[in-house]
Amino acid sequence: MKSNFIPGIILIVLGTLFLLDNLVPGFRISTIIHTWWPVILIAVGLNMLLRNSGSK
Repeated sequence: MKSNFIPGIILIVLGTLFLLDNLVPGFRISTIIHTWWPVILIAVGLNMLLRNSGSK
């Protein structure tokens, strides 16, 4: 069950962002992704490191 937690959260966040992009005038998902892409890469990398260190 824990292995499905992170992908589920990612899908919920992405769905929320796309919904806001469609419903809220002036909200642009491309601006958010352009600003926060380094943080997303760091979070994915940390998740991979923590997942691999816990399995040893």
